[in-house]
Amino acid sequence: MEASQPDAADDKDMDAFLDKFQSQPYRGGFHEDQWEEEFDKIPLFMKKAPSEVDRKENPDLACLQSIIFDEERSPEEQAKTYKDEGNDYFKEKDYKKAVISYTEGLKKKCVDPDLNAVLYTNRAAAQYYLGNFRSALNDVMAARKLKPHHLKAITRGALCHLELKHFAEAVSWCDEGLHIDAKEKKLLEVRAKADKLKRTEQRDVRKAKLKEKKEQSQNEALLQAIKARNIRLMSEAAGEDEDAALEGLGEVFLDGLSSENPCGARLSLDDQGRLSWPVLFLYPEYAQSDFVSAFHEDSRFIDHLMVMFGETPSWDSEQKYCPDNLEVLCESPDSSISGLCRGLSFLQELSPREKGAPGKVTEPSCVSQVPTSPSSPP
Repeated sequence: MEASQPDAADDKDMDAFLDKFQSQPYRGGFHEDQWEEEFDKIPLFMKKAPSEVDRKENPDLACLQSIIFDEERSPEEQAKTYKDEGNDYFKEKDYKKAVISYTEGLKKKCVDPDLNAVLYTNRAAAQYYLGNFRSALNDVMAARKLKPHHLKAITRGALCHLELKHFAEAVSWCDEGLHIDAKEKKLLEVRAKADKLKRTEQRDVRKAKLKEKKEQSQNEALLQAIKARNIRLMSEAAGEDEDAALEGLGEVFLDGLSSENPCGARLSLDDQGRLSWPVLFLYPEYAQSDFVSAFHEDSRFIDHLMVMFGETPSWDSEQKYCPDNLEVLCESPDSSISGLCRGLSFLQELSPREKGAPGKVTEPSCVSQVPTSPSSPP
């Protein structure tokens, strides 16, 4: 009976407390039209925490934050708090904020090498997903200095080397990790991929060297063939310098043919040791042109004219461009215009006119054609 007296007193106090609201409404409640916004200001029910905490706007959150990041706690406790915060950001895939949190943890300079190694490794993971592979690699290397056999750091380092196309290093890091755990699935996968790419890269390097060597050999044979024909190569850069070395001018000339030529054609040497030249035909009267990518040195101009003008071109409304009526002109390196004999081979036209005087060629050979009267010599 005595125990019921306190319960009765408690009930009276509660009734009095509730009766008070009938005459005195509670002023700290949510507004009906803004309850969701006000609810979201309570830390426990926040859908998303603000990036910057305003003490006036969110006093409760500011209070909690001051407790969590209390500077009076030990550096190890503070570093662990930042590590946990970074992990939360990482799970949300907010890698930039994760990097910031891990960095803040490292700034605490705690003396726990394992914790610092984890901070470096976790920051490396966040940097990796941001595409900052070199920064990530620097972090895993720092982690390994503190903890050489940290398997996560080794795995992350192997992945960074793979992304940076350091395939040999990636294989090496994987091997180090597999010495620690021979069944680590991720390391086995990365090693297989890195080894395959390393072999592919080595094969491509060998191919490139063989190609370069082959091209160099072909160019040397080409220049020797030109030299044997007593033809001097001229370039715009060389200008009037006729004493320039054949090899130097030859390289400029050959590079020019392969890069500046409209069809990508270049001077070539066939299996029989005969040259073919790219030749551009211009018809100034009608602003037209023809391009012969491989004009064999033994063929004649008349042979090509018969092919090009076997039928009247659509632009030749007056039908003046007939093989028998065409005169072939060529501009010499000194800008002089000279006529070519249509009955001679290309090599004969390139050959020196006087004994001991070398012929000259600049750029892909360029000739102009104009119609002449039937009485003009061929």
